[in-house]
Amino acid sequence: MDPQIATLNERIKEESAFVDELQHEIGKVIVGQRYMVERLIVGLLANGHILLEGVPGLAKTTTVKVLAQAIRGKFQRLQFTPDLLPADLLGTMIYNQKDAEFTVKKGPIFANLILADEINRAPAKVQSALLEAMQERQVTIGDQTFPLDHPFLVLATQNPIEQEGTYPLPEAQVDRFMLKLRVDYPSKQEERRIMDMVAGDELPDVEPIIAPERITRAQKVVTRVYMDEKVKDYILDLVFATRDPERYRLDIKHLIAYGASPRASVYLALAARAHSFLRGRGYVTPEDVKAIGLDVLRHRVITTYEAEAEDLTSEDVLKRIFDVVEVP
Repeated sequence: MDPQIATLNERIKEESAFVDELQHEIGKVIVGQRYMVERLIVGLLANGHILLEGVPGLAKTTTVKVLAQAIRGKFQRLQFTPDLLPADLLGTMIYNQKDAEFTVKKGPIFANLILADEINRAPAKVQSALLEAMQERQVTIGDQTFPLDHPFLVLATQNPIEQEGTYPLPEAQVDRFMLKLRVDYPSKQEERRIMDMVAGDELPDVEPIIAPERITRAQKVVTRVYMDEKVKDYILDLVFATRDPERYRLDIKHLIAYGASPRASVYLALAARAHSFLRGRGYVTPEDVKAIGLDVLRHRVITTYEAEAEDLTSEDVLKRIFDVVEVP
C-alpha cells in the first residue's frame, strides 16, 4: 500500500472511532433500521441532505431526533402543511414601533438538523424557500443574508401512499437531496422488541456522544479519502449510462426520460468516500460505490410512460445498469 494512503488510513481509523459509539447510542432507542441509521450518518459525514420515503410508523422522525441528540446538535422539526408560508420557515422582518425600524426574526431553519416532516404537503413556494438554504447554506431575509449553522442538514420525510393534499416536489429540489432512502418495515423479531420497549415505563435516554464541531472536522477528513482514477471512471460510467445507455450496450433508452445530472457524479463520489470512512478505510472501493449508488441515483433518473406501463421503476432500470457496467 502507498505510504500516503497507509497514513491516511490510520488517521481515518482514529477519526471514525466515534461512528460505532454513535450507532450504539442511536440503537438504544431505534430497533433495527440499520440501513436508515447508516445512511443518515453517511449524509451527515458527506454534508448532504436526505429524503426519507416510507409509510407512517417506521421511526423516521424519531431516528432523526435521536441523531440530533447524540451529536449535541440543535434540532428543529417542521411539520409541513398546505397553509405553511416561507416566513414560517425562514423568518421575517418585524416592525418595532418603539425604535421605528424593522428587525429580523429568524425562523426555525437556523439549526443543525432540520426535520422537514411530510415535505410534499407544503406548496411550491415553501419548498422553493428551502432551495437557497439547502444549496448555499444561507438564508436571505429582506435585504440581509445570514449564514446557517455548521453542520446544516435537511432531513425530509414523505409518505408514498397518501397523495391527497400533497404537492409533488420540484425536480430542482429533489436533485438537491444527496440521498433518497426507501425505509422498509422491521423484521418480526425487531417488531417484537419495539412492542416490548414501547410497553415499558419510558424510552432509554440518549447521551450526547460528539459535538457538532467534531462532525465538521470529520466532514473535512471525508473529502480527503483517496479515490483511484479507475473508481472515478466507474462513477462516471454509471452516471453516463443513465444518459446514453446504448453506448454501454444497454437496451433501456426507451425506459429513461431523463438521466442523472452532473450533481449525481459529485454526490456519488462524496457519498462513496463517506461510506468508506464509515468502514474505517482511507480509500474508496467499487463496493462502496455500488453500496451507496442506488440511494444517490434513484431520484435522479426519471423513467418514461413506457417504463410505467411495464411496471418498471427507476430502481429496476438502475439495477440493470449496475449489472452491466464493468466494475474496475
